[in-house]
Amino acid sequence: MPSPADTAPALTVYFDGSCPLCRREIAFYQRLRPLQPIAWVDVSRGEPCGDGLTCELAMRRFHVRDAQGQLLDGAAAFARLWRSLPGWRWLGHVAGVPPVSWLAEGAYRLFLPLRPRLQAWARRD
Repeated sequence: MPSPADTAPALTVYFDGSCPLCRREIAFYQRLRPLQPIAWVDVSRGEPCGDGLTCELAMRRFHVRDAQGQLLDGAAAFARLWRSLPGWRWLGHVAGVPPVSWLAEGAYRLFLPLRPRLQAWARRD
């Protein structure tokens, strides 16, 4: 009989399901066969986010929580997710190491103000 630790997700991904762009990206990741169990939490539905994360914060930035409870956001969260996905693992390792991690976070911060415009564009499709 499996223990709760065996069935618990190795990673929990918090995403904005009200964002068409985010939904497309998450759907792409969900089609891949993860190397570890992943729980997908659509924070736009008000699903609980756990300690240290509110839905409001999760709607503003991408977050993941690992099996040890460590909460990551922004580029670090993407790097952690990618390390769990086949074909993306190498990028997750590269993106998680300075100075690449600093550049990735800078690029993510530049992207955030553009996201509303991209959402409007994605809704037209």
